[in-house]
Amino acid sequence: MRNNLGQFLAKRAQLNPGLEALVDVATGRRLTYAELNDQANRAAHALRGIGVRKGDRVATLLMNGQEFVEVFFGAAKGGAVIAALNWRLVADELALILADSGAETLVFGAEFTKVVEDLHARGANATAVRNWIHVGRREERPAFARGYDDLRGAASEAEPEITAEGDDLLYIMYTSGTTGLPKGVMHSHCTTMWALFTVCATADIRFRDRYLICLPLFHVGALNPLLDTLYVGGTSVIMREFDPARIWDVFREERITVSLAVPAMLNFMLQTYEAKGRGITTLRWIMSGASPVPVTLIERYAELGIEIHQVYGLTESGGPACLISPDEAIARAGSTGRAFFHTDIRIVGADGADVPPNVPGELLVRGPHVMLGYWNRPDATAEAIRDGWLHTGDLAIADDAGFVYIHDRLKDMIISGGENIYPAEIENVILSHAGVAEVAVIGVPSAKWGESPAAVVVKRDAALTGDAVLQHCAGKLARFKLPKVVYFTDVIPRNPTGKALKRVLRDRFSESSPE
Repeated sequence: MRNNLGQFLAKRAQLNPGLEALVDVATGRRLTYAELNDQANRAAHALRGIGVRKGDRVATLLMNGQEFVEVFFGAAKGGAVIAALNWRLVADELALILADSGAETLVFGAEFTKVVEDLHARGANATAVRNWIHVGRREERPAFARGYDDLRGAASEAEPEITAEGDDLLYIMYTSGTTGLPKGVMHSHCTTMWALFTVCATADIRFRDRYLICLPLFHVGALNPLLDTLYVGGTSVIMREFDPARIWDVFREERITVSLAVPAMLNFMLQTYEAKGRGITTLRWIMSGASPVPVTLIERYAELGIEIHQVYGLTESGGPACLISPDEAIARAGSTGRAFFHTDIRIVGADGADVPPNVPGELLVRGPHVMLGYWNRPDATAEAIRDGWLHTGDLAIADDAGFVYIHDRLKDMIISGGENIYPAEIENVILSHAGVAEVAVIGVPSAKWGESPAAVVVKRDAALTGDAVLQHCAGKLARFKLPKVVYFTDVIPRNPTGKALKRVLRDRFSESSPE
């Protein structure tokens, strides 16, 4: 059997053809592994029929659902490379990613028609896209687009010729960098396979498990569970998007056994539990990451009979890095656990040498699941991967037993509701306002999102208001990146090299964000 992720689906369909593979909660559609494999084959032949060949990038702008899964596996079978776009981004941000990836094919959902029409109107100078494929009703389809249903319906269900495997690229997942420019994380069939092996050898995922996925599939935190579930022979139950009240109904109706949610989602879910959650008996655990899970939250879910398994991972690692069980999480408050199976970690000082236990340093990760590098960014790749180790940019300590505690973020990244936000990107937008002399963006506490971006501004124009700054950002950044509050100051403290001292700013502006 060749190491191609599309072949993994074919193998599961061969072993368990009648096993339920996918439930699309929004549409009510249910597919067995045999049916899903047939549809993926059709997607593979449809892409080849419009000229997509090995190594070509196929971008998707799709909500969670059957079509995303079909296109992903179809592209994998056909040797194409998926670039799953964050549908929260605005047209300017999407155009930048499409141009960087060189994607000539874009598969988009009907709800994104307006932004896609904007992208199409910009012409060939803005993106390389020439195949615009619309998922939705014929009457809603733009004149320049082809219909996905038509292409798939006319294609063969036969297994396509496999042209990619091993170190050939499987997907590019874009994540913002500290410079504000997006970076495409490259994962191959091989790195993705090892990510599956690593998670399935460490986490409690079983044959016939029913895994609820409600994080967006353009995140590795959702894509990895989808692939893990296929690998062990489970059922992926996919919600279009997270709904804190509806999720309890889905847990019950679909007999969900395992799931994943970031801490902000877990908080929202607790608010609706009394009305919706009683009687849930099949759910064993929810994996949670993106930011530390408060011990009180773990204890509250334990009272409900639901284990919270805290995870630390990165897009660059294909998902896995560290994992902690719920009993250890309570005993070792704040820890994200120890390294996954097939994963090594180190904590090093500025000189690159390992630091002793309980001494802070940068967390490094190594394993066969670590990315190949950043697309078109050899400089960033060389900086991130040195001597085989992925430098995470996170400051951490490990105790005497090897349990890791994330202490701070070296890159000043803000995590808001599970989304990674890089201050430099917001700062670049705010600095384009004529009334702004200087700006530093920091994360401030948010009861709703855990953390939200706040802008600390030095005025050039004395009449500048906070509302004017916020209005200037609107439309230039995705909504989740927009600053929630603006603070004004006479000077931004900086170190001798000119870098803003954001720790000082966070200490000064420590009140909670309005959201």
